[in-house]
Amino acid sequence: MKQIFTMALLFVATASFSQQDASHWKRKGNLNLLFNQSAFNKKWLGGGVSNIAGTLNFTYEFNYAKNNWTWDNRLAAAYGLTKIEDQSATKSEDRVEFQSVIGKKSGKNWFYSGVLNFKSQMARGEDNEGNYISHALSPAYLQTGLGMLYKPSENFKINIAPVTSKLILVDKQFTNEGSSFGVGEGETSRFELGTSINLYAKYEGLSNISFENLLNLYSNYLEDAQNVDIDYTLNVVLTINNYLSTNISFQAIYDDNAIGDVQVREVFGLGVNYDF
Repeated sequence: MKQIFTMALLFVATASFSQQDASHWKRKGNLNLLFNQSAFNKKWLGGGVSNIAGTLNFTYEFNYAKNNWTWDNRLAAAYGLTKIEDQSATKSEDRVEFQSVIGKKSGKNWFYSGVLNFKSQMARGEDNEGNYISHALSPAYLQTGLGMLYKPSENFKINIAPVTSKLILVDKQFTNEGSSFGVGEGETSRFELGTSINLYAKYEGLSNISFENLLNLYSNYLEDAQNVDIDYTLNVVLTINNYLSTNISFQAIYDDNAIGDVQVREVFGLGVNYDF
């Protein structure tokens, strides 16, 4: 809860500071409803199960630049549901992430930097067998680090933080009978210290297609430093007009403490967009 309170204070400070020096801030946001459906009537001989799915995505960036200072902030959240014929609706996506990187210029395109990253979810989660395995803010991941930021443009940034702390928080009810998300049995948190690398790269393939890449790498000095945690996301957007787009999202996660295998998420559908 202390970490969440700290983030709340950061939001308040950002809002207050932005009002005092508004001319140096750039803000942009997007609200996207992604929809896909498959439907078959009872006479369809090829087989198939009717289903409908929807995902609501929200992103908001508020970035500051003045003299030798830069401060980039990104808030992203998504929640999705899938309904298969007569079955109850199930959660298909649930994530919230906030990242803040502050830098002071040290040379051409290089900055001394500090980074804060927070990841969690908003609702209860179940496994494939219907077992209750998570809920809002459990698990939660908090990283803070010091290092160097390379930022030649707004569309390409890489932050290298050789001193990064990582805190994993889980409700004790999920560790009563064993470890959960890397947190030991009977514990509510796990602390790690290591190196993190964060990459953001976005480019336009054609006039109406964009490719956004987000990569986070983390190595824990305190245990099995050779096992690097990987979190990679690719977002492809084919713009149809100001309000409609075709969206493809691919995410791959490897965290040997959580599951010891590769987790993959793929989403494809028609998106309805609102930019602000």
